[in-house]
Amino acid sequence: MLKTRLASRKLILASQSPRRKQLLEAIDLDFEVIVRSVDEKYPSGLLPSGVAEHIALAKAEVFKEDLQPDQIVITGDTVVVDEDQILGKPKNATEARAMLTSLSGKKHRVVSSLCLLAAHKIVVKSDTAFVSFKSFSNEEIDFYIENYKPYDKAGGYGIQEWLGHIGMIKLEGSYNTVMGLPTHLLYQMLHDFLNE
Repeated sequence: MLKTRLASRKLILASQSPRRKQLLEAIDLDFEVIVRSVDEKYPSGLLPSGVAEHIALAKAEVFKEDLQPDQIVITGDTVVVDEDQILGKPKNATEARAMLTSLSGKKHRVVSSLCLLAAHKIVVKSDTAFVSFKSFSNEEIDFYIENYKPYDKAGGYGIQEWLGHIGMIKLEGSYNTVMGLPTHLLYQMLHDFLNE
């Protein structure tokens, strides 16, 4: 069992996302949360999976200098891609409204990347899911923004919130990937990480 094999290691989740914390708890692993500030800018010209991986890697790099031999740091990043355009986190209601209006009535892509960092090793991988939304009315979009204030969420929405419940008509891939932590991928990555 992975949990037994991790007993001598200390897992660190480097994310302030309550959703990533909840998902990591759901696969019954012991961890602590430590967050360090990092520049989330990325070079232009990167593919969406490259952007998520670049940022996940940057979040891990800030732990390199003082990492203990028994620690494994988990970082992640999620991007929402609307017709090849990356939608970040909206700064205000106007930006959130524009994003949700654009995603309304069509399929978009969500890429979640994970990075594992140990004393002499670093691995980064991604998982992709596709979400199809129904067409939203202006009232629905305004209600969601006003009541859920999705300003900390890529693409301006959380799939586990009201908008996801009333609007997602098809999902291709992992629900947890859309939430921001592909647990199936993380489990396999940790397993491989300990075997190498």
